[in-house]
Amino acid sequence: MRKMALVIAVLALAGCGEGKDASAQKTPAATVSAPATAPAVATGPQWDLEVRGETTQAVSDLSGWLIEHSFVSNVVRENGKDRILLGPFASKAEAEARQADLNAALTRAKKMNIESLIIERPAAQ
Repeated sequence: MRKMALVIAVLALAGCGEGKDASAQKTPAATVSAPATAPAVATGPQWDLEVRGETTQAVSDLSGWLIEHSFVSNVVRENGKDRILLGPFASKAEAEARQADLNAALTRAKKMNIESLIIERPAAQ
């Protein structure tokens, strides 16, 4: 039960503070009150890296292993099935580089029953 609570806590906090440095967290009050600009909309396709086991494996086990090895993942439910995705990546080259890192980590851990696929996400409209 404690392991499950730890995995849930780690999954919940996995994206907190991502992409921020220490200086960005301590901003003056005048900067904080400035109006925020709208985020840029991606014009081209984005890429994801889908990770799945060849044998039936719990999503929490696989996503927990990914987090332990510094791979931030998202669990997405589509058509009643859970999918584990890394990304999105702006280019296919970025996705391929991350896939190479993942495959190297899987080889070091001697996990031969896990595969990764690069999939294209349609452009946002």
